[in-house]
Amino acid sequence: QVNLVQSRGGLVQAGGSLRLSCAASEHLFETYGMGWFRQVPGEERDFVAAISWTGDFTSYADFAKGRFTISRDNTKKTLTLQMNSLKPEDTAVYYCAATSYTGGRRRTPEDYDYWGQGAQVTVSS
Repeated sequence: QVNLVQSRGGLVQAGGSLRLSCAASEHLFETYGMGWFRQVPGEERDFVAAISWTGDFTSYADFAKGRFTISRDNTKKTLTLQMNSLKPEDTAVYYCAATSYTGGRRRTPEDYDYWGQGAQVTVSS
């Protein structure tokens, strides 16, 4: 069982930056691949980024490339998503997630076993 606790999201103006964090309770955190997803009400949960258990491999959705950075600190059992150049269309609830697939290549919610509680990110124009 992995408990994931997310930091609060926030309200930011277009072009601004925001950092999301996710803290894990599991002492075997470093054995899990991790990911970030986002969801707008009434729509499916979309892949944002994923990272391998070592942190050596990352993958991004096209909309996130060049603007978002996923990282992890296994000693602190934390996952981070740095979001820059935010746009109004980035407004969503963002979720961190853990998967037993360790490679950092899983992009579908069904591949993830544990989820954070979600954090609202609102980008104003």
